[in-house]
Amino acid sequence: MEPLNRIQQHFAASIEAKQRTLEAIGPRIVQAAESLAERLRQGGKILICGNGGSAADAQHFAAELVNRFELERPGLAALALTTDSSTLTSIANDYAFEQVFARQVRALGRPGDALLAISTSGHSPNVLAAMAAARELGLMTVALTGRDGGTMAGQLDTDDLELRVSATATARIQEVHILIMHCLCDLIDQRLFNPGELS
Repeated sequence: MEPLNRIQQHFAASIEAKQRTLEAIGPRIVQAAESLAERLRQGGKILICGNGGSAADAQHFAAELVNRFELERPGLAALALTTDSSTLTSIANDYAFEQVFARQVRALGRPGDALLAISTSGHSPNVLAAMAAARELGLMTVALTGRDGGTMAGQLDTDDLELRVSATATARIQEVHILIMHCLCDLIDQRLFNPGELS
């Protein structure tokens, strides 16, 4: 296959995944953004976790909130649980890699906070453990998943939300996760700092 044809296929698949996901969960993305914005308004924070590319996405989302997205506004309280190598390696060494996020959630999470849990498969043991810790502490979880939602879909509490990408390929799921996170950032900004735009 010609290289340009391969690129065209990637673009077409990405567009299709985004369109199908919008049709499936558009209103749920709005609901998640409003829930996260309300927690930030009430003085809560957002903890974010994921592995590999999803770890990078966790850091990306935290940066957009703590620094800025598109509006000039004060920083918002968000923390990627993927960045502190001393904490991550000490937990993995002393306990288990499965606990690297859960122990941070238990140490840093407070009622009124939220967890953004990212996994393309929905089966990441350390993300599942973080969700369990969040539930114990009374944190709301927004789960970014793909495929069939995996184990994460069955671990959601009544106040939690799953944002499941309508795709099976990891690359497509990650591409839509980034778009969803940008939508969340935009709606959080508008809800907190420019509510007139949402009427």
